[in-house]
Amino acid sequence: MQDHLGRRIRYLRLSLTHACGMQCLYCRPPGYATHRDENELSPTEIESLVRHLVSVHGLRKVRLTGGEPTVRPDLIEIIQRLSSIEGLADLCMTTNGMTLSRQAAALREAGLRRINVSLDSLLPERFAAITGVDVLPRVLEGIAAATEAGMSPVKINTVVVRGQNEDELPELLSFASDNKLEIRFIELMPMGPLHERWNERYVPESEMRRTLSSVVDSWQPRESSSDSARRYIASLADGRQASVGFVTAMSHPFCENCDRIRIGSGAELYPCLMDRPSNNLMAAIRPEFDPDELDRLLAEGLSGKAAEHPARGHAVMIELGG
Repeated sequence: MQDHLGRRIRYLRLSLTHACGMQCLYCRPPGYATHRDENELSPTEIESLVRHLVSVHGLRKVRLTGGEPTVRPDLIEIIQRLSSIEGLADLCMTTNGMTLSRQAAALREAGLRRINVSLDSLLPERFAAITGVDVLPRVLEGIAAATEAGMSPVKINTVVVRGQNEDELPELLSFASDNKLEIRFIELMPMGPLHERWNERYVPESEMRRTLSSVVDSWQPRESSSDSARRYIASLADGRQASVGFVTAMSHPFCENCDRIRIGSGAELYPCLMDRPSNNLMAAIRPEFDPDELDRLLAEGLSGKAAEHPARGHAVMIELGG
């Protein structure tokens, strides 16, 4: 599967639901309804879609996102179905971690191999201000449970927002090092609830690294493969090391090597995170799976994938999970 510029699509980010128990200030607009939608793709439909993309189009990686994917009561079934697909090399998930402490073992047993957990602060009051809920201990317990369950790697996603957490990067890096986690510092994108204040809230990678220089002696680049992160081994001044990634969609765009598409929980096709959906695939999935129609809709949707992402995003982040 390729877009019209010849970029090979091997990575699907699949949103399972819009629902989420958090209201992160960069993700969920005030008043945005987070109830589950009756149009969400079913486990059977998800399996048919992904199995076709893997066997016919060479898809290699699927990341389950939301909203918050763990609110789906059928999440274990979805993971079991996807993990059984021959040729799917990587199945992972991004979560807010609120319920992970009691779900991690079952998720790993079902076939989930890797997990990313959102963690924007280690300070309870600050965490609550960013996410809208006072549940930091539960999230930290979930991270520990994922490690104990044997998921590898367990990664932390930190969206860096000026005036909220840009001063806390050394502490987050130290936490990642102590717990043998990879941490990913993510540049704020001009979309969602903060898009009108993006210029004053945005922190580029260069500034993040200056802040981290107080605890980091050197950076050793790591191969990034198809990952969007610029990855490093950071050697800390006290002799420890940490695995660090910077997701730099704004300061160092990676559009020319983009190998991903996003499909919403209602089968909306997003060739680019920051652009509008190109079309909807549901007619090829429900009431019956139609592979020929799916291929036609995919080709039609990918024909409009831009060479670079727009200057401003149109999607609501909670609908796509980043």
